[in-house]
Order: sequence, then structure tokens, then C-alpha cells
Amino acid sequence: MTRIIITGCSGKMGASIINAAAQRDDVTITAGIDIAEPRNAEFIYARSFAELECEADVIVDFSNPALLDDLLAYAQARKMPAVICTTGFNEEQKAKIKAAADNIPIFYSGNMSLGINLIIELAKKAAEVFGNAFDVEIVEQHHNRKLDAPSGTALMIADAIAQVRDESEYVYDRHAYRKKREKKEIGIHSIRGGNIVGEHEVIFAGQDEVLTISHSARSKTVFAVGALNAAAFLKGKKPGMYDMSDLLKETDN
Repeated sequence: MTRIIITGCSGKMGASIINAAAQRDDVTITAGIDIAEPRNAEFIYARSFAELECEADVIVDFSNPALLDDLLAYAQARKMPAVICTTGFNEEQKAKIKAAADNIPIFYSGNMSLGINLIIELAKKAAEVFGNAFDVEIVEQHHNRKLDAPSGTALMIADAIAQVRDESEYVYDRHAYRKKREKKEIGIHSIRGGNIVGEHEVIFAGQDEVLTISHSARSKTVFAVGALNAAAFLKGKKPGMYDMSDLLKETDN
């Protein structure tokens, strides 16, 4: 049994994780941290790490970048693994996460969906096969309350493709200029509307054929399940940085 502390326990993702954990027998929510107390919580609640007293195995973080320093201090003091799902970190904060991984296991991913991370691997493989012979376009869709564009997931996909191409340039806005598309371009396009949870499509367009790889998230549950899988995976691991590719490899084995 993996005992979990969840940060952001009163938010929408926190509620999804709590509900998903209740359906499993390999994980349990031991404590939650949030500025607002969750309703009908059946676990220890605290407003901050400074107030928290409990025994646990892994921290699952779906909170705010402002909480990072306290989270890393708490985890390192107790040699406790952390699954960091929060997005929006600056470069300095990302460096702190990497530094902390010298002391504790850290699972860090911009998207906790197993399906999305499999798509990233498939897109990378397609880019290796096609090279610059196929044009690459990425289209992502999210709800109208999402603040950032493009999505972190779209950038994860683009970064994976760029790793295996000779040269890549991200293009976000084609109406700003008139010129022929260059082979090195990776087009990234954002759509915002309604309550779309998350849609990602990777298009490889070649001569007389098109390959499309797509993923549709129908609820936040897929991200909650991914986070819980990551927590169970991380328990007992050695210090270091881990991500969904490591989890997928272990699943394959």
C-alpha cells in the first residue's frame, strides 16, 4: 500500500485523485494540503507543510508553483519521493527540482496521462522514420479557462520530435508573414473553447499521404490515474529524475 500526501487536495484535480484512489487497493490518501479545507475529508488535513504531521510514502503535487520550496524542503528532510504534476514553473524552479532529485526520487511530467506520453513516444518514432520528408503540425484544444497557450503537452510533443530531427523551428502564428513553409518548421496551434478537457493531434503530412496521431481526454480522471500510477511506481526508487517514459518501460516489462 502506497500512502500519499496530496497537495492541492481541495482543487478539481485533488478531488479527482481522491475519487480515483478510493477505487484502488494499492494506494491510499493519508493527508492533504490546501489553503481551503476539503469537504468530508477522510484524511489528515493541513494548510501547509509546516502544519503537517503524518506518516506517508509519496507526495503527489497538483498545487501551485509558489509551494515548490516548501514541498522540496519537506520531502528532502524526510527522504520522501515526490510526484510533481504542477505546471508553470520558471527555469529557476525547474533547476531546484533537478537539484532535489540528487537526494530524493522525483517524478516530473507536464502531463500525467499514459495515453499522451505514449503518443509522445509514437510521434518521436514517426519523426525518426520520416525525417524532414514530412511536415509536422501539432493542434491542441482546451477549455476556455486555460490561461497558457500553447499547452505544456503540445510543447512536450514538439520537444520530443525536435530531439530526432536535424533542425527544428517552432511556428505559432502563420498569419504574421507570407512565405513558403520550411521543412524545419513544427507548427503549433491552440484552440480554446467550452469545457474541452484536452485534445492533442500530431499531423505528419507527406507527399500523397498523411499520418495523424491523436489523443482525447474525456475527463480529469485520466490525469488522476496517471498520478496515482506514478506514486505507486516511485515508492522505493533510488534518488533521481523519473517521468512517464520510465513508467511505460516498467509496464512493458
